[in-house]
Amino acid sequence: MIGVQSFEWGAGVWRSRFFPIWTGQVFSLLGSELVQFALVWWLTRTTGSATVLAGATLVALLPQILISPIAGALVDRWDRRWVMILADGAIALTSVGLALLFASGAAQVWHVYVALLARSAGSAFHWPAMQAATAMMVPDRHLSRIGGLNQGLHGFAAIVSPPLGALLLGRLPMHGILAIDVATAALAILPLGLVRIPRPERLPGAASRPSVLADLAAGLRFVWSWKPLLAIILVSMSVNVFTNPASALSPLLVTKHFGGGAIQLAGLQSAFGFGMVGGGALLGIWGGFKRRIVTVVAALFLMGVGFTAVGFMPSTGFGAAVAAFGFVGVMSPICDGALLAILQSTVPHDMQGRVLSLLMSGAKAAAPLGLAVAGPVADRFGVPVWYTIAGFVMIAGSLLVFVLPGVLHIEEGAESRKARPGSKAKPC
Repeated sequence: MIGVQSFEWGAGVWRSRFFPIWTGQVFSLLGSELVQFALVWWLTRTTGSATVLAGATLVALLPQILISPIAGALVDRWDRRWVMILADGAIALTSVGLALLFASGAAQVWHVYVALLARSAGSAFHWPAMQAATAMMVPDRHLSRIGGLNQGLHGFAAIVSPPLGALLLGRLPMHGILAIDVATAALAILPLGLVRIPRPERLPGAASRPSVLADLAAGLRFVWSWKPLLAIILVSMSVNVFTNPASALSPLLVTKHFGGGAIQLAGLQSAFGFGMVGGGALLGIWGGFKRRIVTVVAALFLMGVGFTAVGFMPSTGFGAAVAAFGFVGVMSPICDGALLAILQSTVPHDMQGRVLSLLMSGAKAAAPLGLAVAGPVADRFGVPVWYTIAGFVMIAGSLLVFVLPGVLHIEEGAESRKARPGSKAKPC
């Protein structure tokens, strides 16, 4: 039987097992981002309807909210390697079916909606499985660095995918772009078939639990009983209510407040994307403070300062706003990467799928609530006011961590929690 720390496989061996899987996921992410851009552009060009685009966003969001908690419970029951293989495979098959529809000229809006729904459902399984598997494969001291690399990668994809997607749309038909997604999914599946991932042992009596819902209930009880973890999740959800709408409001910030156009909007978005790449690289090299929660609090506080600065920016201060967006972009992956590393290093391995999925579901559920509030507020008081409110909430959230009991010490005693019966690792 392999103990909690013994699955590090010795110094450096974990890299030869983890990075082939990670590299495959890099290709899969880029392929998915290309397809997402292409499908949104097709909907825009075909319908020209804001309602259709809003519906597409909602369709892609719902599985992340509704399916994620159940998906997390299943991830903790099943072999996480096979969950990722099947999720990548299902997403690829969705692209194959949609490619055939486009190739035959039969594709309709509802077909794209179904594809977006299926792809989002696959992601609801894939993301917690990948993060839980990462915690099993990567030594604890490197989790923040891997989190930084992942965050930087998402920033890179956000920068590269739109222009690359636009270039490919001018050279390839839609079914050709969908074929790229299938190929990148195959590159993600291949190393998963060759590399073994340790599996956590189940708690005694787990096999006799009557249903997946019992597993989900156990995950909810775990979060509820561990107050520092519950506090972090609630603070994260509260912050997301105010920060998620910022991206949706950025076009109005540019046009109504700064009097700019498409080039200025691209400048803001590019600054944030390049900031994410830089912040992810910084965390990947630095690793953050020894106490990861300090890294999270500091980055969240500084993000709040950046948002507040945008809110107070005069209409002539567009250049400074670009710098502020870049600064927020740097802090975002540092905050998110360190927070994810805390969860990966403190939550028992056999519980991570459920806890991470609950975090994802809560974060996604905060988005429509925030958008519902942000629209009327921005229309009544101006878009910059929302950025000011969001900044103050982020600063308050970071300061709140210092007064909530136990949150600053959440990483203490992690090994005793992870070493409880059933949290040990066993080979596949």
